[in-house]
Amino acid sequence: MNEAIVAKVNAWLEGNFDAAVKEEIKRMQAENPAELADAFYQNLEFGTGGLRGLMGVGTNRMNKYTVGMATQGYANYLKQCFPEGVSVAIAHDSRNNSHFFAETTANVFAANGIKVYLFEALRPTPELSFAIRQLKCQGGVVCTASHNPKEYNGYKAYWDDGSQLVPPHDKNVIKEVDKIASVDDVKWSGGEANIVLIGKEMDELYMSMVKGLSVYPEVIEKHKDLKIVYTPIHGTGIVLVPEVLERFGFKNVHIVKEQSLPDGNFPTVVYPNPEESEAMSLGLKLAEELDADILCGTDPDADRIAIGVKDSHGKWVLMNGNQTAVLAFNYITEARKAKGINKPNDMVVTTIVTTPMIDNMAKGNDVACYRVLTGFKWISEQIREKEGAENYIVGGEESFGLMIGDQIRDKDGISAVALLCEMAAYEKEKGRSLYEKMIDLYVQYGFYKEKLISITKKGMDGQQQIAAMMEGYRNNPPKTINGSPVVKLLDYELRKGTNPQTGEEWAIDLPKSNVLQFILEDGTSISARPSGTEPKIKFYFSVNDKLNSAAEYDKVGAQLEEKVKAVIADMKL
Repeated sequence: MNEAIVAKVNAWLEGNFDAAVKEEIKRMQAENPAELADAFYQNLEFGTGGLRGLMGVGTNRMNKYTVGMATQGYANYLKQCFPEGVSVAIAHDSRNNSHFFAETTANVFAANGIKVYLFEALRPTPELSFAIRQLKCQGGVVCTASHNPKEYNGYKAYWDDGSQLVPPHDKNVIKEVDKIASVDDVKWSGGEANIVLIGKEMDELYMSMVKGLSVYPEVIEKHKDLKIVYTPIHGTGIVLVPEVLERFGFKNVHIVKEQSLPDGNFPTVVYPNPEESEAMSLGLKLAEELDADILCGTDPDADRIAIGVKDSHGKWVLMNGNQTAVLAFNYITEARKAKGINKPNDMVVTTIVTTPMIDNMAKGNDVACYRVLTGFKWISEQIREKEGAENYIVGGEESFGLMIGDQIRDKDGISAVALLCEMAAYEKEKGRSLYEKMIDLYVQYGFYKEKLISITKKGMDGQQQIAAMMEGYRNNPPKTINGSPVVKLLDYELRKGTNPQTGEEWAIDLPKSNVLQFILEDGTSISARPSGTEPKIKFYFSVNDKLNSAAEYDKVGAQLEEKVKAVIADMKL
């Protein structure tokens, strides 16, 4: 074990840490030195979104001390920015230790003279975003690791508009957190009188807001027996989703019993991620048994949503994130137009790696469409920039996130469940399923098929291998891919677009981000995006073709599947 690690270990053994912590360090010294080294070899990084990591003892783990030091740095920055006074809202999900971390966070903020609105029990992340805006707070925190495995926890930091931190605040908070060199720099207690518990009253305000998003309550009344299956996957969705669906008017909701209770051990799944078919398998089974109309699932902090429907062959399938976004965007824009509540300045926002089909739909509905970097904080920033001039109605991305209406500023699985169920009722009224509606949209706007692959480069040089891969694409971009010329190379790190065929160049008006995109002459798009936290690189593929009729769906779908495979093979991935 190197000297730097030994010094950190000794600092914890000799410092103001709980006796149980010191005993655990001694146990690791005796039984598992490799585990001890991993727990202390670096400090758990406070990234642009906050903290996320394995729980346990050490500087590289989520624990009372790393959470307290992060909160002290964040508190210092909030007080610099808002000298007239600071208040924050704090929530937590169902993960092991989330409640403890939320209380620790509350105590540190309060000891710094900051007023704290602490949710009395677990609540979904979107309600935290909503509460920050309702209570006019200057910041907020939710203790969650979203859909990570059970061994993880995290800490997401928010700003005064209810969105996660964006520049310059994200980097400035990191600087302040890095200044906290010791647990002795943290104010741990003494401000308990500054903590106010919140709960039911905020639930009422939030659920009323969600109910206000409903466009066709009269259709729900006709189809109140729509057969809905819902799973919270042991998370916070159970607190609000059943009640929200009831308030919308749905009377035939079936909860997946085995996954209904909040449980940080997530006993029925490997990953509590609704993107994974394994996590949704119990829901799919129940939906099939009941011959349901729609299956919905949310992740542990209920900001992501997945839906399942019957395909044209009667088999239950999960829609991917792009398809879910397309359905939601189309419903919101079409329904507003049909009801006469659309506005000339309506806008939708999506991300640079989400299906191009959304642009076609927006154009077809005379709605402005903006693309931003990946993450809902950038969607929120776009709303902030356009506020007063344009009217935001819906935003979303391919990673199973939707944000409907502008009263929250983060992805919201609760309102998404309600609106997608309303859409299922609306389509049922027309004699169609959501799957059939998706095919109709393909006929109308083009058949788009997307695929995501992740490549992990393990070992100490994994990050370097990925960096070399990106540099190779940057310095020697392909002129053609799968026989189609590359007509646009978009480099978001350099904020520059190039046409490799003509040499034409133009500026990209977005913040820097290490993402490369290749747009081909045949409409194919490929995006390469390394992870900032692990040795992994993601490639997003989108291919498309014309679909003349629903009868050709299977045939054209198979052709597009082969095209994706050919593109991947040509890139030697």
